Amino acid sequence: MRLWIIIVMIFPGFLFCLQKDQYAIERNRMVNTQIIARGISDGGTLQAMRKVPRHLFVPSLYAREAYSDRPLPIGYNQTISQPFIVAYMTELVRPSGGKRALEIGTGSGYQAAVLAEIVDTVYTIEIVPELARESAARLELLGYRNIISKFGDGYTGWLEHAPFDIIIVTAAADHIPQPLKEQLAEGGRLVMPVGNPATVQELVLLFKRKGKITEQRLTPVRFVPLKRNREK
Repeated sequence: MRLWIIIVMIFPGFLFCLQKDQYAIERNRMVNTQIIARGISDGGTLQAMRKVPRHLFVPSLYAREAYSDRPLPIGYNQTISQPFIVAYMTELVRPSGGKRALEIGTGSGYQAAVLAEIVDTVYTIEIVPELARESAARLELLGYRNIISKFGDGYTGWLEHAPFDIIIVTAAADHIPQPLKEQLAEGGRLVMPVGNPATVQELVLLFKRKGKITEQRLTPVRFVPLKRNREK
């Protein structure tokens, strides 16, 4: 114990580096045991999940649980999704360089950061004003210059930046908003939880080919409801 105290006193940054390394170890363990083990194989997705510091996207109270196999509360009755679900939805939309992505439901900014490690630009919308401010500040602090954030109603998308190669909706509704379908680029892919927001939903994937949208229903999920700005 004395040796540890002496080391920390002489090298005050040592404890920080040790903690930083521990989080990196936990990220790698998360990817290996929670994500690869369940069939995720896209290289860009795996690399992004290993890199993005998930513990910085949750309240400090939950930092030690950031790499656990479950969603976590982020305040304002919202959550950060389970790591596997983030990786699964990311792989489904086939991210790559040169693509533009739209995310509905920024939350703490974690999904946007994962996408931003792979695609050219991420546009993300959050309807909870406190989360919109906090996530924008967090993403800027972490150096994500290719993420453009705004506070607003994501149901209507972001027409001035459309079309999008990728659209990810991280909140549930009983249908996929028509504006989002219209803002999906040719060859684009959209993923969203669809069903009763009060119960279990189904993850739905849309892809557009030759102007026609095809729907594929995938797996049961549980997401918070998609909020609307009722003043509109």
